[in-house]
Amino acid sequence: MTDTTTFDLGPQARVVARLAEGVADARLADRTPCPDYAVSDLLGHLTGLTVAFRDAARKDLGSTTDTAPGAAAPALPDDWRKVLPQVLDELAEAWRDPSAWTGMTRAGGVDLPGEIAAAVAVDELVIHGWDLARATGQEYVPDESALRASHEFLLAAAEDDTRGGGIFGAVVPVPDDAPLLDRAVGLSGRDPSWTPPTTP
Repeated sequence: MTDTTTFDLGPQARVVARLAEGVADARLADRTPCPDYAVSDLLGHLTGLTVAFRDAARKDLGSTTDTAPGAAAPALPDDWRKVLPQVLDELAEAWRDPSAWTGMTRAGGVDLPGEIAAAVAVDELVIHGWDLARATGQEYVPDESALRASHEFLLAAAEDDTRGGGIFGAVVPVPDDAPLLDRAVGLSGRDPSWTPPTTP
């Protein structure tokens, strides 16, 4: 992203909150498109990253913004059904401040420009929203602006030879005329046709 283009993270944050609300307790141990994550791990990761990128927007740097992306997923709080929607709202509100998009900040222990941190944040919400929906059998319609921003970010990352391909893994080839969501999912290193494994 060469130009600072702001967008509202609120609509996508609400999509993720609705998906989380639709997760039954019986699904928490189910597999997800993230090989190392069960649904509970994914929800813990979403909670942790939401706090981290909220604080990155606020330039409130510390333990929440210093955790490396490869660290173990945070444990899912017992009160996650209350906490996750709350921090998603706080994330969206923090990025509505124009100052969040300017200057430098930190997320995942990496110093980066504010507008890049915003792009990473919205990409996390879009792709992990797909993960959660696919793992729990829910319909997924991401916010259109968020999806476009996610796809733009992932495409730039995949074309950057210094980054070694997809952010989450090797890019999965997807036809050029596939829906934009499928193309973003493929760029993230996921197979858009993924479905939960069947149990015997």
